[in-house]
Amino acid sequence: MIGLSTVAEVRAAEDVLLARTREGALMQRAATGLATVCLRLLGRAPGARVTVLAGGGNNGGDALFAGARLAARGARVTAVLLAPDRAHPAGLAALRRAGGRVTGPDGPDGLDRADLVLDGIVGIGGRGGLRPDAARLADRAATGPGTTVAVDVPSGVDADTGAVEGAAFAAVHTVTFGAVKPGLVVGEGRGYAGTVHLVDIGLGPHLAPARAHQLTDDDVAAHLQPPGDVDDKYSRGVVGIVAGSATYPGAGVLCTGAALRTRPGLVRYAGTAAEGVRAAWPEAIVTAGRPGDAGRVQAWVVGPGTGTDDDARSVLAEVLATDLPVVVDADALTMAAREPDLVRRRAAPTVLTPHDREFERFGVAVGADRVGSARRLAADLGAVVLLKGSATVVADPGGTAFVNGTGTPEMATAGTGDVLSGILGALLATGTPAAETAAAAAHLHGRAGQVAAETGPLVAGDMVRRLSETVGRVRGTGLRDSGV
Repeated sequence: MIGLSTVAEVRAAEDVLLARTREGALMQRAATGLATVCLRLLGRAPGARVTVLAGGGNNGGDALFAGARLAARGARVTAVLLAPDRAHPAGLAALRRAGGRVTGPDGPDGLDRADLVLDGIVGIGGRGGLRPDAARLADRAATGPGTTVAVDVPSGVDADTGAVEGAAFAAVHTVTFGAVKPGLVVGEGRGYAGTVHLVDIGLGPHLAPARAHQLTDDDVAAHLQPPGDVDDKYSRGVVGIVAGSATYPGAGVLCTGAALRTRPGLVRYAGTAAEGVRAAWPEAIVTAGRPGDAGRVQAWVVGPGTGTDDDARSVLAEVLATDLPVVVDADALTMAAREPDLVRRRAAPTVLTPHDREFERFGVAVGADRVGSARRLAADLGAVVLLKGSATVVADPGGTAFVNGTGTPEMATAGTGDVLSGILGALLATGTPAAETAAAAAHLHGRAGQVAAETGPLVAGDMVRRLSETVGRVRGTGLRDSGV
């Protein structure tokens, strides 16, 4: 599990470490790690052309010291000083000693021929968009031939929220120090950060326990353990599905199929698309009646494709009146937004799964701080909120949050949300804590999208068909990474 640390938490840890180390040691660690990643990306140093965009302060110092190390290895390094009177003195001196060239924002910057461009314009304390000179250089770097590498955080990206308020540096890679910042993996910032590389500079023992996390494949594998010798169909979690209707039978088929393919113990279907579900999934137990007639279940999924009429509202109220975990999705979210007390008065775990428009039906704008918004709605309703997006956010009422790191834009197609609900219901039925379970479901859902997209554009049914394979990969081989 990867902790996501805010700027304030990183600063506090840095203060402790700075008091215990010699002056400049932390910056040297950061610069060494940065230069190491850059060398790996370049594949060679001698003859490589590197442009360093250096602002004032420590972020520019990190970039200048890294540039000096690259120059010492034979790279042709040009440093463009955005604030010449505030450039880091020691970093600038080191670069010059190593043979690097120095120019101003209007001088020959080498961006049109650079193999690599280092963004050291603004650090993690930066707020707002880039100033005109910096914006112009960032735009030229983005359209030039060089691999763009941000130092700690792309300039112009809010390190805490991922908000981008104006021009920002578009990095293919970001080398971040000490801890992953939330803004690198959520919101618009995720798109500007590219691949994130974490460099250990010794902050770990001094960081406060993270309140936001990102799961890895190994974390999610713990939710997907294969059955043991003493397991049977009832011991693996029995999930009840209320999804689909005569108008939208596919929602019931996709949701039921996803639940079966995630943990194929026992799935009970109690919606109004019974004929279609029975034909598609003979493995499911299909009940023609209300949820209370379905038999024993350990978690419910309610809402995908059910409609919002009086009958659908009555079924939602019946499910929410149980003492079982419930996933509330799609049409059920619309009804819950009209009567939020249906959720507030529950003692059992409830997971709401809105996209942005569904979220705002609860009277709260999502805004640029997606983690903060999810936390506030979770606290208000006393429920876990899974806010869908390119980086799905999960928050619980106590403020613990998760940011998902898997998925592909190919998943922006009808029915993929129904697949997520089925996955989540199957995992929630095992009795594990709701917030981490929701985060695990989002992770697995994103992985299934990646697997399904390997052969081209996907439809939601492709994700269901590839789910068993995806579970196997997450458990053991293929697609294993850090999650960042």
